Amino acid sequence: MRKTDKRRSSSWRGAVRVPLAVVTLLALAAGPAAADGGGPEPGPGRPPASTAAWLPFPGGVFSVDTGTRTVRYRACDGDTGRATDPGMRVVGRSARGTLTLDGTTYAYDVPLVGRRWGTLEVARPGARPQRLAGPVVTDPTDPAAGRRLLPLTDRLRQVVDATAGTNPAGVTVRDLSGRYGDQQVAVNGTFRPKAASVIKLWILVELLRRVDCGQVSLDEGVLVTPADVVDGTGELQHETFPQVVSLRRLAEYTIVYSDNTAANVLIGYLRGFGPVNALADSMNQWQTILARKFLDEDAARRGEENYTSPDDVVSLLGAVWDAQILTPGSRDLLIDFMRRQTLNTKIPAVLPPGVPIAHKTGDLPDASHDVGYYLVPGSEVAVAFLTSGPIATGDEVVRRLARTVYDYLPEGR
Repeated sequence: MRKTDKRRSSSWRGAVRVPLAVVTLLALAAGPAAADGGGPEPGPGRPPASTAAWLPFPGGVFSVDTGTRTVRYRACDGDTGRATDPGMRVVGRSARGTLTLDGTTYAYDVPLVGRRWGTLEVARPGARPQRLAGPVVTDPTDPAAGRRLLPLTDRLRQVVDATAGTNPAGVTVRDLSGRYGDQQVAVNGTFRPKAASVIKLWILVELLRRVDCGQVSLDEGVLVTPADVVDGTGELQHETFPQVVSLRRLAEYTIVYSDNTAANVLIGYLRGFGPVNALADSMNQWQTILARKFLDEDAARRGEENYTSPDDVVSLLGAVWDAQILTPGSRDLLIDFMRRQTLNTKIPAVLPPGVPIAHKTGDLPDASHDVGYYLVPGSEVAVAFLTSGPIATGDEVVRRLARTVYDYLPEGR
């Protein structure tokens, strides 16, 4: 078995582990998503039942779900949608199969456990087969080191249990530094509240993925009209329209100011909810869905809502950190936006001054979230704190969970 180079820089800007590093996958069941990339439908999260994994490669991912015998190839050159492979075999704890879709054949061998390399061969008509490979990680790199993070679970559970009557909550924490062997811990990790503005992270990742594919440029301008403007958080609403706004500024405002107008314009630019949901589905993040624009009260009354879970958030954050779903340049840009987040009443409010973080909040009258990265050199972690219930008390739950994690890290003790 090949070993992954676990050396890190003390700065997040040098945090790529290996070019094709991969992420811990959750065992969640999934029904096939629509082939048009629409992703899962709103509603209760799917119950744990199957083993899933995804293999990243430059410009894309290949995911498998052995419970439903489905696969998905999504890359710069196309998207198969979630496709059924009746011939999928689970051999030696790997998923293997050969599937032909629209004339292209995908032959795969994707490990489901352990630190092993997976392969994907893509054979298109009239072209030489393309072989893609990378290490699939579905457990800690160092189990002994990982066990040192496990006691944090009990401390987090005490907070979650104490506030469950008023504000049900879920929390997931993943070691990014290697200090704890890349261990992940969670309390109610599949808890699925309304996503609020946390879903904006998926919108940005999908946009930046297209930038990395060479399909769009952040210098491109988008016409924003008065009809696009909504209230709530954000700065764009205070400007004069119509005007052309660059994708770069829309992306920046969506994260730095949690700008609802900018986020809605980006959803329209991406041509709706389907591509964002396809991104989540391609990484087996089945608790996450984008089903309405921000401040769309008519859609909310129809029951159309955005959802996510702590486990899905950390899955995305881990993939971004390791430059799996984005290039290092786009990864750095997104984290820089998160470092400049202007809504700082939760995680930053309870950490000592100067502690480096990058985060994204989410607020609704009945939900309070904060997610992101603690960037303490040598102890970097990805965190997701999600709550439902009254926002005022939910804010305090998030702050308690945030401080609990910090106090457990070496820098906080």
